[in-house]
Order: sequence, then structure tokens, then C-alpha cells
Amino acid sequence: MDGVHRFFSADDLTDEQNRLGPIVEDERIFAKDIVTSQGQIIGAIVAEQESIARKAAKKVHIVYEDISPIIVSLEDAIAKKSFFPEGSLRLEFGNVDAPFQSASVIVEGECRTGAQEHFYLEPIACIAFPRDSDELEIISCSQHPAEAQRKVANALNLPCHKIVSRVKRLGGGFGGKETKVDLFVAPVAIAAYRLRRPVRCVLDRCDDMAVTGTRHPFLVRYRVAVSDDGMLLGGEYKAYSNAGYSRDLSFSVMQRALLHIQNAYKIPNIRIEGWVCKTNLPSCTAFRGFGSPQAMIVAETVIRHVAQQMQLDHVGLIEKNLYNNNGDLTHYNKLINNCTVRRCWNELLDSSAFRKRQTQVDNFNQANRWRKRGIDAVPTMYGIAFNVPGLDQSGALVHVYQDGTVLLTHGGVEMGQGLHTKMIQVAATALQIPFDKIHCSETSTDKVPNTSATAASVASDLNGAAVLQACQKLLSRIEPYRKQNAAGGWDDWIQQAYRDRVSLSATGFYATPDINYNFATNSGNPFHYFTFGAACSEVEIDCLTGDHQVLRTDIVMDVGSSINPAIDIGQIEGGFMQGYGLFMLEEMIYSPAGEVYTRGPGTYKLPGFGNISGELNVSLLTGAPNPRAVYSSKAIGEPPLFLAASVFFATKAAIAAAREEEGIFDNFHLVAPASAARIRMLCSDSITRKFKEDNTGESWNVMA
Repeated sequence: MDGVHRFFSADDLTDEQNRLGPIVEDERIFAKDIVTSQGQIIGAIVAEQESIARKAAKKVHIVYEDISPIIVSLEDAIAKKSFFPEGSLRLEFGNVDAPFQSASVIVEGECRTGAQEHFYLEPIACIAFPRDSDELEIISCSQHPAEAQRKVANALNLPCHKIVSRVKRLGGGFGGKETKVDLFVAPVAIAAYRLRRPVRCVLDRCDDMAVTGTRHPFLVRYRVAVSDDGMLLGGEYKAYSNAGYSRDLSFSVMQRALLHIQNAYKIPNIRIEGWVCKTNLPSCTAFRGFGSPQAMIVAETVIRHVAQQMQLDHVGLIEKNLYNNNGDLTHYNKLINNCTVRRCWNELLDSSAFRKRQTQVDNFNQANRWRKRGIDAVPTMYGIAFNVPGLDQSGALVHVYQDGTVLLTHGGVEMGQGLHTKMIQVAATALQIPFDKIHCSETSTDKVPNTSATAASVASDLNGAAVLQACQKLLSRIEPYRKQNAAGGWDDWIQQAYRDRVSLSATGFYATPDINYNFATNSGNPFHYFTFGAACSEVEIDCLTGDHQVLRTDIVMDVGSSINPAIDIGQIEGGFMQGYGLFMLEEMIYSPAGEVYTRGPGTYKLPGFGNISGELNVSLLTGAPNPRAVYSSKAIGEPPLFLAASVFFATKAAIAAAREEEGIFDNFHLVAPASAARIRMLCSDSITRKFKEDNTGESWNVMA
């Protein structure tokens, strides 16, 4: 076919070269002989134009045989015991059986969250250039350029020093470009290397959503023992996640979920078991929060279930069970220090006038039959670290030129979170020079090698500390000239240092100390510190349509001594809205055969301007410096996301008010996302009661 250069498949690689996967290499660059999910890549067509390549792809003839059974949902996977062979992850702390024998109340239930698409503005894209001497240059949108370098080196059977992996910036990532970019970087690199021509790949939205995977759907079944005054005494949890057809980072996601299943509450006796389910779906991957939001919502569900069953005020239960400022021990044996969750909580209740507005909501509900309001608040406690010691490290390279300008490179990737801006601030403060003298360049493996992914909210902590160390080295070299010529300036000192043949280039390196947690023995330290916060939201629902509006949200967040308050507040607002999508709007829908139905904004509902709270107030906690991070700051990328659960539970309170109109007072199960259909059907009335569950036929759509 004219314009087509080559078709690449698994036949062009050895089995070792064809392997992919961030931890266990159970994926393939090109699938061969068997595919277990729609969206797996079988081959790559290289053509002069994209349109020609697409026409050629349609001419490729593939014969498939059906596999049976096809497992899509978590419920199917559990029923068929479709788990990965490693088995379950388990955590146990305290004497779990004793409280269930003496408890005044035992509650049992389950919590279900669905998949969520990353929907970064820029779909996955990459380009590869063959260079001299078997070298290859890759420019991609990866959150982990060093991993892309290693995967390409393996695919081409080349050493890493022949591969340069570069990233200028991303149009959003949220975890979706941590491992999944490798699925496309590897074929593009193979084609460029073999054909000795630059090769590019840019996905459209439809293909991106069909192939790259989502946030992990979770199902958690809980059983919790409670004292007669509402203290949580013990808990048993069974957690299940839908991993898709391969492991990717699913076991790491489950580990973090199990570590966060208590949210900010002290549970002295706990037993948790986590199962990673294997299904016939595109492999799920990292997403902002990394399993924590799916677990933390369980803790809040339990609190409200207990309150409903014991007819207690759930806000009082929250305050009774929150961790104290110092001295409490988590269920993973970490002693809590510098805990500000109670400060955040108390400031939130005061600033939001929670109790007063609670009364106003009750009055509104008494006066309105078909519109109901709810108000609720949640705390959050998010552990900061990769949780894998080898990943908690980063480097930096700082050059000072003769004109006094500074070029800064580090191991982090800028993806809209303001990382480069913060790194310039760190350097400018350390060197005591204006911001405009510093330029932060791209992320590249030939400048800073062996970097970790820009993920886990730690990019500012890790890279900021490395940048600070490099700048301190330079400052120590320049200090003699500052003392000799106090009347001079930065440019004078740099020029004199250059004339004296003083090195004006320095590297920095930082490794987070004391990260040594052993999941098997439940010992060691998994986190460097915690980020705390709290949020309150008020919601109004239409009982006849299921529509909802967020009337007001108040957030109080402990970010330590913020390096850049504007960036941090932006991250809080953005994280909150992404969490709002997870808990209220965004729903991935699949066919019973595992085909992704929601493959664009026409079928996948994203938060828009109209979904933002009518009044959104964000406050940063003052007087809470963090001694464990650069300039006493705190990580802020992921922690705010869970606070959107305040909208979910406010909606659930509004639904409860509607059900009370019908004389229904029992506990009910609300699946996340709380879509309009789910809200409407739970607002029981004469219309909804006419609809009966019909499980006799096969559904046209499936929740993963």
C-alpha cells in the first residue's frame, strides 16, 4: 500500500524484548497468540501519514477465538475467584476478635466505587529520533522518563546510555502517564530505530480511553464493632480491586488502600484482607490518590452507618474517633506526630458555620417536598511517600553562567502542577537572587539520571531538597567573593569566581530517610509525614430528576509553610473537583464483553463550570510548619481529592431526607459515582416503587 513503510509485530522481537510492565512484566509490547482484553496492542503500522496508517490498519486481518468466561465486574471476579496468583494482601493489628465479643453494636455493610478515566487534556503522544552510533532520542509525555528509557533500551537490546528520554511538559497526567505511555513509546522507538527515521504517535481521545486504563474500581465489605458511646473498637475489612488483564501497579494500589482504610480515625484492632481481581478489561493503573480515596470513603461510610444504627450525631462520632495530636499509633504501627487533623476539623466547623447551617438545611427540607438539601463534612489524613524506599529519591543539576543566569534541571516532570515554579522559588531563595535569573529546563535522562516517576505527591519534596542541596554547594563556593566584595552583586561575584576557575555547576541528591515499611510483617515506616485537611459541602437535589447542585464548599488544609500559596490553593481546588467527578459524575461503562462504551466527552460526563460549588472557600492552616520537607512545606497534589466525599455524603443526607418523607428510615447503600439515576431511584416514591429489579436477562452495560 502506498505510503506504508512497515508493519511491526511480536515476530520482530524476542520474547525478552517484547516484555512490558512496571513491576511484574506480564504485559507485552505486541500481544501474540492470545489477547484477554479489548484494546491490547497487536501490531504497529508505520506510514507517511496518520490517515494512511489508519486505512492500512483496517486491512490487517485478525482471527479471534472467543474466551470463556468473560469477566468484567468485580462481582463476577469474586464469584469466579478470579484473583492473581500472588493471593491476598493482609494486615492485622491488635486483638481483632475480642471487641466483637464485647461490642454493644456491630455494623456490617459494603462500599462500592467505580472506575474513573484520567481525561488529561493532552492524549498520549511521543516521537523518537534515531541518532548517530546507535543512539536514540525519545520525546514523550511520560511522567516517568527514566522508566521509558529503560523499557526502550530493553526492547532494542541497547544499553541505557544510548537512549535519551526527554519530557518538556505534560498536558496533565494524574497517574495515567506513569506506566501507560510505555505501551506507545516502545513501538515508536522500535520503528524509528529499525527504519532510521523519526517516528511519531499521537492518540485520539477515543483510542486513548479504550487502551490506557482507569482508576481501580473497588468493593469493600466491612464489619465493625462499636462501644455503647460510639468508640470504634475493631474492624474487619475485605477489599477487592478490579485490576484488568494485567497487574500494572495494582498490588501497590491495594497496599496504599489498606494503609488508608481508617482515614483519620483510630481503630485499635483491625484485620484487613485485599484481593486484586483479574478481569478482561484494559489494565487499570495509577490515578491521583492511588487507591486511598476508594479506601477512605469506607471509613466515612462506617461512621455514618454506626451513627444511623445507634441514632447518634455522626459529627460527634467523628470527633470522638479522630486521631489525637500526638502519641496515637496507626494500624500499621506508625506513631503519629504533629497531627493537625483536629485543628483542621475545628476550624472548618467554625468557618463554615456548620451547626447553624445544619439547622437551616433541616428547615428547608421540612418546607420542600421535591427538593432536599444535605450538608456534611469529612476529614482527611494522607500519608506522604512512595512507600517503596528505592523510589523516594531524586537529583538536580544547577549551572550558573558567566552572565549570572542560572539553568536548573531536576528529576521531576512539569504537568501543570506548578513544579518548575516551586523549584525556581527554592533555588532563588537559596541563592538569594531574583526569580527571573533562573530558568527551569526540561526533564531529561542525560541531565539527571535514574529518576523516579513524578507521582505520589512527593515531587516538590524530593526535587526541592535536591535543588536546595545543589544551590547550597554553589553558594558555599561563591561565599568568599561575597565577603571580599560586599558592595558588589551576584553578577560581579560570578564573574570573579569564573576568572578564578571555580566550578559554577553543582549536583544535588536527596533520599527520603527512614522509609522502610515491610507489609508482610506490618513493621517499619511507610510514610515520611501526613497531610491533613477537612471539608464541608452543602448540596441540593431534585428528587424527581436526580439532579444535584453543590451550593457551598469550605475547605481547611494543612500545607505546612506553603512555598507558593496560589499554586497550593489551585491544587486543592483542582483535586477537589477531580474527586467530585469520582464520587458524583464520572462513570465508565462497559459492554458485557469488556468493550469500553465511554470513549469521549459525549458519553463520559466530566465536571464542568456548572458543577463547581456556588461558593468555594479554601483556607490554609496557619502556624503549622512541617519540619520534614523543604522550607517546612507539605505535599499537596493528592491529599485534597478525597475531600470531595463531603459532596457525596451531603447528597446521601439529602436522599435520606427524601426517604424520610416516605417513612423509610433504614440505612441504604449509595454507589459512587452518585449519578442522577442512582439519586432518583433512591428517592423512593410511588413512581420508583413501580420499578422492580430484573436480573433475568443480560444487561447491555456493566459497571467494572
